[in-house]
Amino acid sequence: MTQSAHMQIANTILAQLGGNRFRAMTGARDFVGLSPTADFLGGLQFGLPARLACNGVNKVQIFLTASDTYTVKALKVKPKTYAVEVKGEAEHVYFDTLQATFRDLTGLETHL
Repeated sequence: MTQSAHMQIANTILAQLGGNRFRAMTGARDFVGLSPTADFLGGLQFGLPARLACNGVNKVQIFLTASDTYTVKALKVKPKTYAVEVKGEAEHVYFDTLQATFRDLTGLETHL
């Protein structure tokens, strides 16, 4: 898979979350396109203001699987030690339930 193909996956995920409206509503920042792995075709990672999300979630990873569904991980990354704690995970998420899954894992609304 080329670099542009996995960046297209990341951009598609961001668009399905709501694009710029999603950014404004959640304070999401530091977007990174994730490269393919043995389990995933690519994905998107971004940071959240920890004071806004429930359970201290400050990082979210969304991966595209071969079955054309997503795996969403809500993470708490400690700033000084970079220790990662998985606060929530959802598998087999379809694109039309991606926003609701994000809301369930973080407590943040994606639109008005």
